[in-house]
Amino acid sequence: MNKVDLLKNLRNASRGNFFSTEIPKASNENEKKIEEWVGELESEGKIKLRECVQREDSIYLHGIIKYASE
Repeated sequence: MNKVDLLKNLRNASRGNFFSTEIPKASNENEKKIEEWVGELESEGKIKLRECVQREDSIYLHGIIKYASE
């Protein structure tokens, strides 16, 4: 998985502008990469994260996808 795949996953998990998804994690390195990509997507203005919950075997993400013409 990479940042583009993560954004596609969030768009597929969305209802309107809101998304809610659980991403399974394989390791702590994977967890850190997902957090890094979410931060990059937020700084680029593509998403607004409301909640990020670290679970034992997954990461729960909840937020808003920002649709803007470029």
